[in-house]
Amino acid sequence: MTMGTLGWCRLISLVVLFPASAVAGADYQWAEVVDVEPVYETVRRIEPVEACREERVRHRSGGHSSTPPILGAIIGAALGNAVGHKKTNKRVGAVAGAILGGSIGADIGRSNRQGGYRTETVCDRFEEVHEEERLAGYHVRYQYNGAVYATRMRNHPGERIRVRVRVTPVS
Repeated sequence: MTMGTLGWCRLISLVVLFPASAVAGADYQWAEVVDVEPVYETVRRIEPVEACREERVRHRSGGHSSTPPILGAIIGAALGNAVGHKKTNKRVGAVAGAILGGSIGADIGRSNRQGGYRTETVCDRFEEVHEEERLAGYHVRYQYNGAVYATRMRNHPGERIRVRVRVTPVS
C-alpha cells in the first residue's frame, strides 16, 4: 500500500493545521502573575581573625648565676686567712671571710642584673561569624484559565509567565 499524491497532501495539511506541540499533547500559553514574594536564606560565613596589641612586660636581663657569690666567698676566705696571725685565727678568719664575701658577691650579682620593661607584641586568634540574608528566589502565584497556581522561580517573572499546557484524553 503506497501513499499517493493525495495522501501526502492530507498529511501536510494536518501538520500545518496542528502544530508540533499540539501533536505532542503540550502547548505554551501566557499566565497572569498575581503575587511575587522574594525568598531569602541566611548564609553563615566563618572567618579566622587575628588581633594583635603591644604590651609592656617586666623582664630581667641575664639569668641567675652562682658565680658572684662563689667568687666572693673565695676572695673573702683568702682575705680572712691572710688577716689572721695564728693558725686558729686564720681558720676563723677564712670562714668568716667566706661567709661575708659570699653575701657581698650575691648582692653584687643581683645589682648587676638589669631589670626593666620591654614592649612585646601579643596576638589572639579567634573566629568571627558573619550572617547575611541572600535572595534565594521568588515564590510566584499565577492565574491560568481561572485557577491559581504557585511555583518558585530564580528570577522575578514580571507581569506574566509562560506556562506549558498539556491536554490528555480521559478514558
